[in-house]
Amino acid sequence: MPLDVYATARAMSAAVRDGEISARELLELHLDRISAVNPEVNAIVSLDAERARASALEADESYARGERLGVLHGLPFAVKDTHAAAGWRTTYGSPLFADHVAEHDDLLVARIRQAGAVLVGKTNVPEFAAGSHTFNPVFGTTLNPYDLTRSAGGSSGGAAAALASGMVPLADGSDMGGSLRNPASFCNVVGLRPSFGRIPEWPQANPAETLSIGGPMARNVADLALLLSVIAGPDPRTPQSLAADALETVAETSLAGLRVALAPDLGGAVEVDHDVRAVVETAAVTLADAGAQVTAASPDLREADQVFRTLRAWSFHARFAELLDAHPDSFKPSLADNIRAGAPLTGSDVARAFTDRARLSQRMVELFETYDVLVLPVSQVPPFPADQEFPTEINGEPMVTYLDWMRAAYFITVTGCPAISVPAGFTPGGLPVGIQIVARHNHERRLLEVAAAFEALTRVGDRRPGPSSRQ
Repeated sequence: MPLDVYATARAMSAAVRDGEISARELLELHLDRISAVNPEVNAIVSLDAERARASALEADESYARGERLGVLHGLPFAVKDTHAAAGWRTTYGSPLFADHVAEHDDLLVARIRQAGAVLVGKTNVPEFAAGSHTFNPVFGTTLNPYDLTRSAGGSSGGAAAALASGMVPLADGSDMGGSLRNPASFCNVVGLRPSFGRIPEWPQANPAETLSIGGPMARNVADLALLLSVIAGPDPRTPQSLAADALETVAETSLAGLRVALAPDLGGAVEVDHDVRAVVETAAVTLADAGAQVTAASPDLREADQVFRTLRAWSFHARFAELLDAHPDSFKPSLADNIRAGAPLTGSDVARAFTDRARLSQRMVELFETYDVLVLPVSQVPPFPADQEFPTEINGEPMVTYLDWMRAAYFITVTGCPAISVPAGFTPGGLPVGIQIVARHNHERRLLEVAAAFEALTRVGDRRPGPSSRQ
């Protein structure tokens, strides 16, 4: 059967390796899809088809010479526009960098290139990846392939939308407060926020900043594991990085006896849209029917909100304060406010946040003495209208800032635990909803096994966008 753009990344890789399709043919298949879909969805930016064709030709010549091939050999790939790719326009979604061309590859990008991927362009992001809705003054708004009036999430919204609409088979993202988990949920794909150190970052702007982590995204768990195997592993320049682990494949596993802590609203700590909660509770029934022991239980994360907001403001102020001072009119107001929120922070404020974060981490250790995984919403809302910057209310409860509706994701961020967003269902209006599965630190393998088992039971991720974003 001929490959189409919704074939798995593993199937595409095998077809290229077996000579069933050339890298150039696979690229043209995806370029045709991008041409048909991207004008509506606006997920891929800085597209360079001719450069991609030259890279695909190189890939085919390497194959003809019998050279050793990387695991992503010949696969089309678009890099998140906050990740530098040497020689490629890299804007960070900011007008200040609209014409910036990167001089180096970030470590994550270098590993993807070394594995043989063919770069076609970048994926759209919000300004400096701030906020979970992808829009910026350079490229505009990325729309949700399942409903072109809705947000694709963010900050990895371009990556998620490109995956969902068949423009690329794999994508890289990054996650601070849910930046790859939220768009994965909104676009019916899979996104993993790994344990800190699993995917090292180089160059590092601030080695003490541990909220933001790179991660893999895909249309299914097996493909996600394939990309994870490429971008994970230690680097001598980053002493915090974890030792390599064989994560390329995901073994089939039974859910019988799996101990699940179910927390649809984190014990009342977060407001969750009724339709989202219904999907999470249905997912819990699916797990229980498969033999899992599902118990209503939630960790005590009372300090999480203040910890996240303090460390995020501290990090943003350190990175952007001088730039904001020099260009006060070149930042969106919500981002400017968050940068300025870091100015009055004292050393004691930051130290307290780190101390409280240690308490949160310890409570998760205690939770996982009783349970194997924690299940909760990824996002507290389904995809919201794309003309809004953020949801202003949930179930009638006001959301005052552009962070309030993301608590279900960023409360998990500050625990340091790995978390995956897996497609779980749709609202009555046809909008995608994912569940968030969390495991103890450094247990990505177990997390992937559970996610793959749930995926196999539901097949929700097989549902593709409608005719408006398909050929």
